[in-house]
Amino acid sequence: MAGATPKLIKELREKSGAGMLDCKNALNECDGNIDDAMKFLREAGLAKAAKKSGNVAAEGLITILVNEDSTKVTMTEVNSQTDFVAKNDQFINLTKEITSHVQAHGCTESSELLKTTINGTTFEEYLNGKIATIGENIVARKMVTISTDNGVVNGYVHMGKVGVILAATCSDAAKEKTVDLLKKVAMHAASMKPTVISYKDLDADFIESENKAIIADIEKENEELVRLKKPLKNIPQFVTRQQLTEEAIEAAKKEMRDELLAQGKPEKIIENILTGKIARWIEDNSQLDKTHALLSQTYVMDDSMSVEEAIKAVDSSIEIVEYVRFELGEGIEKKEEDFAAEVAAQMGK
Repeated sequence: MAGATPKLIKELREKSGAGMLDCKNALNECDGNIDDAMKFLREAGLAKAAKKSGNVAAEGLITILVNEDSTKVTMTEVNSQTDFVAKNDQFINLTKEITSHVQAHGCTESSELLKTTINGTTFEEYLNGKIATIGENIVARKMVTISTDNGVVNGYVHMGKVGVILAATCSDAAKEKTVDLLKKVAMHAASMKPTVISYKDLDADFIESENKAIIADIEKENEELVRLKKPLKNIPQFVTRQQLTEEAIEAAKKEMRDELLAQGKPEKIIENILTGKIARWIEDNSQLDKTHALLSQTYVMDDSMSVEEAIKAVDSSIEIVEYVRFELGEGIEKKEEDFAAEVAAQMGK
């Protein structure tokens, strides 16, 4: 005898989160026994989840959780197959639950997360149940937690697509304003995409390859400027302050001083002229820093200063010590669907 009644279907839906038709079928299979129907749904869900696990999940949400005293922040990237599901309340709530779980258990990668326990079951089984209910493959792909004992943390998520978290050391008196500042700096980093905190963190091999590339690009631009009979751009010797040793700066100063003397400039004004010229030379020879180093970038909230200057303007004790940026789907190879070819193949059958 069929066991599905409207009352039982409603009860099973509330307990399981499964669809109405799935609940009805489960109750009919189990003669109206709620516990057996729950087990039936779970087993069916795992089978569905297994089928969906091969589907590429490249959409989704980046979520951030900051604890109450701003000493620990967690960021996760949970992927779905479609943007439509990513906007679903059930998926949004799932990402928040996963982020909270990651922070509580200190997970650093997916394989570690799947082995934890949540709501009396393994996280892997729990997630498979959600996959079956939501109807798409879901992957908790990336996760990171930053904590501090002598400072504060904060972060920012832009439209669920880009997330940034930061940690800074500071004096006790500056903690509250540092939390606010970190939110603004995180907004800056979400937009400007720095890869490191300071130019000192740039990799030597990366600097060498970028140095060659930047010089080659300017030389190519200058070829066009020659054709147009326009002023040429300066070709830098270097691309980051990391390369600007005292010897390099002194050599540049000497060359500038000799040029000024050759132009007949009075000795007494040469030092004043040199101050401006060497500042411009340093700027020209540190282009990589403004692109990749957070502290060297022009601050989006106030373009009259760098990020480093903006930080010191708030409090001299503040120092950013950790920075992580996630961009949704970065590194995932999405399957390109050739709709015309698919239709043609169907027509040929």
